[in-house]
Amino acid sequence: MALFKRALRGPGNTYLALDIGTEFVKALICAPEGNKAKVLGVGKKRQRLGEMQSGAVTDIAAVINNCQDAISDAQKMAGAQPEQLIMGIAGELVKGATTTINYVRREPDTKIDLAELKNIVHKVQWKAFDEVRSELAYETGYNEIDVKLVNAAITDVRIDGYKVTNPLGFQGKDVTISIFNAFAPLVHYGALQTIAAELGMDLLAITSEPYAVARCMGYEDGGNFSAIFIDIGGGTSDIAVVRSGSVEGTRMFTLGGRTFTKRLAQALNISFEEAEEVKLAYSNERLEKQSHRIVREAMKSDCEVWLSGVALTLSEFENVDVLPGKILLCGGGAHLPEIKEVLDSREWTQQLPFPNKPQISFMNPRMITNIIDETKNLKDLQDITPMALANIALEYLGEEQILSKLLKKVVRLMQM
Repeated sequence: MALFKRALRGPGNTYLALDIGTEFVKALICAPEGNKAKVLGVGKKRQRLGEMQSGAVTDIAAVINNCQDAISDAQKMAGAQPEQLIMGIAGELVKGATTTINYVRREPDTKIDLAELKNIVHKVQWKAFDEVRSELAYETGYNEIDVKLVNAAITDVRIDGYKVTNPLGFQGKDVTISIFNAFAPLVHYGALQTIAAELGMDLLAITSEPYAVARCMGYEDGGNFSAIFIDIGGGTSDIAVVRSGSVEGTRMFTLGGRTFTKRLAQALNISFEEAEEVKLAYSNERLEKQSHRIVREAMKSDCEVWLSGVALTLSEFENVDVLPGKILLCGGGAHLPEIKEVLDSREWTQQLPFPNKPQISFMNPRMITNIIDETKNLKDLQDITPMALANIALEYLGEEQILSKLLKKVVRLMQM
């Protein structure tokens, strides 16, 4: 049967979405069908302490082995060998921001042609690129040359205030373009490129994970969707702010599930591995009363520290005058009951520009409507990120809009 499947799903018919997390490597093999994709195989491999630190690779050889194990399991399940790969990048120093830039046309009565549109996109993206890169270099202490552009996307285009998807053929004076750019330190980005090369697949893209999560619910057509996405992984918490269907920016901070596990290991005087098991049992309400109370006390103080990280990170979105009233949680760390509890407390929101107390809810793999899980294995909060990467891959595989094509050419120049 597997041989028949492999023949059926030949080269070019499947692709791999690879989420290299601090705690787990997760691999999904997907078959694109129009603007959707079916998940045919799933693989997962736990990473050991010291192989990843705060979302960044610290032992390339070990991580490659973990990736190969996860991919092998996914291939066995799918009966297919993908040739194309999309990878996610996360970590404290991966930052993204949307820059809105206005371009005034000299001849507003003439129609915009391809040559002029190329020129506009080129100028706007270089300006946006310079702004965000210099800001990241300043914040991190890296030289600008050591900061790498990960991915870019046009999130909004307006001509004289009128929203358009393709400016070709339009007349008008003011062209306003919003572009999201994600950057990472070269050392971090380079490690992922090395891993991709070792896996021997055609690399579709390395994309910012919080950006992928923020785009996974297919709200772009609606235009009014606004939410804050918080993905709590093993090493970091990734935050993305979406307003009126546009990703305003992404930020990350280094507090994730492993921080809580370390606290438990200290409080109970047990090993990290034992503490991880206790934490999972606690999240699933499988502890007896006395143990539950001790764990809850340890978790409460750490969740308060985590919440101050969320508040500080959201305060960095200076371009957002009103924060969305909806917070969507995903990632394995979101299972801790105290996470939702602290977010539900009113006090922390009062120092931030929330119009009302935000509604907190959990994401569900079924919300990612473009990705159909044929394996029935994707049920958890930690499955959202690899599914979100699989969803972003569809943009690279599908027929591109003219604007995306032009931007991609400019981005290639910038990444050289």
